[in-house]
Amino acid sequence: MANWEPVLVNGRPLEAGVVLIDKPVGITSFAVVSKLRRLLGIKKIGHAGTLDPFASGLLILCVGRGATRHIEQFMQGRKEYEAVLQLGVETDTLDLEGAVLATTPVGQLNEEAVCACLQEFVGPGMQAPPAFSAAKHKGKPLYHYARKGVMIRKDPRPIEIYNMEYLGYDAQRRQLSCRVQCSRGTYIRVLAAEIGRKLGCGAHLCALRRTRSGRFSVAGTLDGGVLDTEHGLKALLKAIMPVQKALELHGCE
Repeated sequence: MANWEPVLVNGRPLEAGVVLIDKPVGITSFAVVSKLRRLLGIKKIGHAGTLDPFASGLLILCVGRGATRHIEQFMQGRKEYEAVLQLGVETDTLDLEGAVLATTPVGQLNEEAVCACLQEFVGPGMQAPPAFSAAKHKGKPLYHYARKGVMIRKDPRPIEIYNMEYLGYDAQRRQLSCRVQCSRGTYIRVLAAEIGRKLGCGAHLCALRRTRSGRFSVAGTLDGGVLDTEHGLKALLKAIMPVQKALELHGCE
């Protein structure tokens, strides 16, 4: 594997394919790519849309040049997430991995008022990438500057929230759960902070799960935890689909 020699499938080297992984919490998207490279012996592997380490869910992996050249197509389409917001606490990264900037008491919230607040965000809008993000400035990701204390502000970009669904509120933990359907390029962390401000208490994103991307769903995907088991390669080979089939299922063609 060290020489990147592809595994054999029916006596022939595996050249290209697409696999849908349910990324576990606690690892980076690149770590999943590395696991596939190790198992398959193929260096040219990429993902269509990253997930932060604390996030889980659907990760589209493109294996081989025949698949990676379609990454841009696989990144198109609506995204769906299940998000949990920690109300009353604001962080510099807008998520649970950042330093706390402020804490604010959370008053009594009723479902009707929260639902009305969420609906205010539905529709087209503008959103600027957060300082701690992979958006580029002079060829480097914004987090490169932010980690040095330099906060770069990028111009807002058009995004759209197609639907916001209230899933519940844990008053004891002050955590609000919702389902978001949005366009590509939407930062759920930014949305969480905006919802917190609208509710008057501030908030940060404390959990996130991507459930859909285009026509792909996390249901039935390969559990990323299996990749580290003795059956990892067998399960992976079973889950890989031909590129053309993946394009058709995703609605690219």
